[in-house]
Amino acid sequence: MSGAILGIDVGRRRIGVAIADLDGLAARPLETITLARPRSSDDSGGDPVRAIAAVVELARRHDARELVVGLPLDMSGAEGEMALGARTFADGLRAALGVPVSLRDERLSSSIAESRVGAMPRGRSGGAPSRTQRDRYRARVDREAAAIILQDELDARRARAAGR
Repeated sequence: MSGAILGIDVGRRRIGVAIADLDGLAARPLETITLARPRSSDDSGGDPVRAIAAVVELARRHDARELVVGLPLDMSGAEGEMALGARTFADGLRAALGVPVSLRDERLSSSIAESRVGAMPRGRSGGAPSRTQRDRYRARVDREAAAIILQDELDARRARAAGR
């Protein structure tokens, strides 16, 4: 059976995307969708309609049969503004694609991703990194976070199937 499962790490500036085959063994980073930069602290950045359209296009290109969207809960487990945004985004994907879309707790996924990716590169002569270097690094971390979210879901499913 062809097709894939996509993992989605939704952010204000970028959306990290990971992929796994339908056998659900291993997730791997796929792509980062860059949204418009926020113009002010009140601006959330990207246009949600454009963001959903970009993920839909990617899902269709990879014959995605299911999506797993990261749910950014507070450390206490409470849902804040970002969790509400992730739920709304997942609902938009579900409506646009007509495939199952589940939510997965993503607490600590970004910090785990940063530890996997390593330190941000330094700029010229050891100085501060350039904007381009920072953007590339953040995009890589977002892809890795999406892979962590998806792998956590795949592992949980295997554990449930094994009766653990």
